[in-house]
Amino acid sequence: MLKNWVVVPTCLPLVLRRCHACASERFRANGKFRVNAHHKLIDAWLLALCTACGDTTKLAVLERVSVRSVRPELLDRLHDNDPDLAAELLQDPVVQRRNRIALDWDNAWRLDTGGPDHQDHEVIDVSVRFAARIPVRPVRLIAEGCGLSRAEVERLITEGKLVSAVRLSGKLSGNFTFTLKR
Repeated sequence: MLKNWVVVPTCLPLVLRRCHACASERFRANGKFRVNAHHKLIDAWLLALCTACGDTTKLAVLERVSVRSVRPELLDRLHDNDPDLAAELLQDPVVQRRNRIALDWDNAWRLDTGGPDHQDHEVIDVSVRFAARIPVRPVRLIAEGCGLSRAEVERLITEGKLVSAVRLSGKLSGNFTFTLKR
């Protein structure tokens, strides 16, 4: 019996970057943008607030780009402070590299399993899909979804009762499947 699980973001992740005012390392992006035009060039930043002191930092989205080269839909979304655009841009590797940031997804996602009706089956085939690139340990997902401890999941892996085509140790942010035999 194939079950479908989905890892869904519940809010924007924290931005890991050092605050110049208080030396904290966490910022919360609230989905607000600042757009500034200088003649025919445009700059756009995603604003984030320090979780400790409230100071604002600007994460560069566009830097000195010709206004004509920016899609009108993107400009509209920037002006409307679109929270979905903020989520997309935070996960963009180019934006992360340009701003030298990392993301902290702790307490910013949930696992939708479709209910606990699978726990009494002998063999379970599960397809795990990620709605966003959220790095999570598969052992944690399996433990949470099946109502087991992480140690129990590790034991099932070593006994060969929990198998997958991907490596279940470390973190994953892409879709995978696994089979659990009890």
